Amino acid sequence: MLTREENETLCRVGPETRMGRVMRRYWHPIAVSEQLPGPDSDPLRITLLGERFVAFRDSSGRVGVLNELCMHRGASLALGRVENNGVRCLYHGWKFGVDGTIQETPNHADSRFRERLKAPCYPVREEGGIVWAYIGDKKKVPPFRRFSFMDAEASNRTVIRVNVDCNYLQLWEGGADSSHVGILHSNVARPGWMGNNFVRAPDADNPANLAVEDNAPTLEIEDTDYGFHYAAARRSRGPDGAYAVKNIRVVPLIMPYARIIPAPSFYFHVFEAPDTDVRTSTYIVIHGRSPVNREKIVSLLGLDDSRYWDRKTFDFKGTWGDHFGQDRAAMKNDWSGLGGVEKEDAIMSLSMGPLFDRTQEHLVAADQAVVRLRRRLLDCVKLVENGEEPLGLLHEDLTNVSCTSDAPLGRPWQTVGHHYEIPPANAAE
Repeated sequence: MLTREENETLCRVGPETRMGRVMRRYWHPIAVSEQLPGPDSDPLRITLLGERFVAFRDSSGRVGVLNELCMHRGASLALGRVENNGVRCLYHGWKFGVDGTIQETPNHADSRFRERLKAPCYPVREEGGIVWAYIGDKKKVPPFRRFSFMDAEASNRTVIRVNVDCNYLQLWEGGADSSHVGILHSNVARPGWMGNNFVRAPDADNPANLAVEDNAPTLEIEDTDYGFHYAAARRSRGPDGAYAVKNIRVVPLIMPYARIIPAPSFYFHVFEAPDTDVRTSTYIVIHGRSPVNREKIVSLLGLDDSRYWDRKTFDFKGTWGDHFGQDRAAMKNDWSGLGGVEKEDAIMSLSMGPLFDRTQEHLVAADQAVVRLRRRLLDCVKLVENGEEPLGLLHEDLTNVSCTSDAPLGRPWQTVGHHYEIPPANAAE
């Protein structure tokens, strides 16, 4: 259980908050590349860590991120014209380049004025189908961290964004929680749950694909320089009636909000980027050796129903207004009456309210990874307040940080998390 002060520290991400200062030391995903589909496409209004920005792709294909409000009189540049290698404010026509250069001031002809000023702009990188930005102290720009999906062929990778109206920590804690996989996601994790007859799911693309049925896995956790990783050891009964470890599922948690989830044929990198204290943009990147069937993944995640997910805005639309669309009648055969891995995860987090009060919870041994996640985040807070760098900030190459749904039982599980090997396409066969 956290104290109220610790809960506030972890959840609040605004400019002058303790966690907000930590978050501003890292690069963050702010959009998927498809939101800026081509030169001079429509500008995007971005919210990140409680602040507003505008992102645009100029005529040369470069992406810029500026403060949303025009430095002249404060009108939103998200309403502006993107043309001739800049974004132009509609109010008085001031035009800005991706580097913040003031290119034109139609209502003020003196060029010396615009030459001595510059619009607030931010470092930007576009990698792996995602636009990333750094909005912290420009004197302390950290190295851009590379993940394995950034090196994948475009056809072997897809990126899905889901915007959820709750605090980032609720979603990230769910990602650190191995014990919920075989319960909340029963339909796809253990298809025989109705008859108490475990049969491994045949779908190799499924991140909830469990090798054995054990909903109270034993956890081993080890801190790393990027955060921590853990092994969830699951047991099953052998012919002699004795229980023995049959599967080890290894998951790395990368500060400040990333994780890698294993599926037999693909890896799922998940980033829970805080828009505000009560809204999160989840970026799910799926990649492997073979082409990714995006529509199949969307269906598996439960996002193929337009009542829940808007493909244009990426907003998750489930609310208490219709009880999250839960089909109570279907629960005779469907565990949750909701269906879909991401849909179920989002709804559980939303059901807690926009920002959960963790002083009210009662934890058990299965929650050890959740406890460690909180501790490592609080470690980051202390490091920054002591003038040091938060965990993982300088770990530039994360391409060898891996995970597995079937760790070899004959060698230490820790070796799995540091040797990147894309699983073969037929791993579940």
